[in-house]
Amino acid sequence: MSRDLKSLLARDQTTLGTWTQIAAPELIDLIGLNGFAFTIIDCQHGPFGLETAEKLARAADANDIACAIRLPTNDPVEIMKALDAGIRHVVIPNLGTAQEAERAVAATRFGPQGLRGACPCCRSGGHFIRNWKEYVAAEEVRVGAIALVETATGVENIEAIVQVPGLAALMCGPFDLSVSMGFQGDWRSPEVLQAVEYMVAAAIAVDLPVMMPVFSPNKEEAKDLIEHWRGKGVTTFVVGSDKILIADAFALWTENLAGR
Repeated sequence: MSRDLKSLLARDQTTLGTWTQIAAPELIDLIGLNGFAFTIIDCQHGPFGLETAEKLARAADANDIACAIRLPTNDPVEIMKALDAGIRHVVIPNLGTAQEAERAVAATRFGPQGLRGACPCCRSGGHFIRNWKEYVAAEEVRVGAIALVETATGVENIEAIVQVPGLAALMCGPFDLSVSMGFQGDWRSPEVLQAVEYMVAAAIAVDLPVMMPVFSPNKEEAKDLIEHWRGKGVTTFVVGSDKILIADAFALWTENLAGR
């Protein structure tokens, strides 16, 4: 299957990925061919479900890029189904407490340590062709839950959240956080920036990797943001989204050709 996301998270060099919100495997091809190391398949805000996400994950495998899936809720059944489909990392939105993070981690692990249902007849298990014990041992190492913290409640509880054993990474959600804090999408607000910096510092202090979304469609601002967060210890960035990057390219062509 595709490149290992945990290895990418552990690297000290800048690693770039993006969001996939358009249900087109060809766009995964373009993401990989243009040098991105990973993509996050968005089943929370993307208008598709797991059946489509599995097809997109196969495209990621074909292009040797890592992928994760953002699920709509912290549901052990949905987490199990995503992992069974061969998508090794799950991004769990709106995590606000350590107990919620513990529930997400438990859903990624087989019993008796966790809640994940066991079925060898699935894509990740090799459709009952692979040796079960070897498969379980490999899954325990390569799968993971990524805590997406994007509310004021999550910020308040961040020091407990980042210490939950088994989390693969912390992802900060500046846009949703700005809404939760009353700034209505102003992710550039100094108060929001201060809250995100607090979360990053808490994760770095316990050696938990951080994934940072970079929303700005302005390339210079995006570069400045990456440089800023690099200075805080972040090395993994989720740049724009397929929609943002395509819209930017369309605008560039219309502006140049129309002389605007």
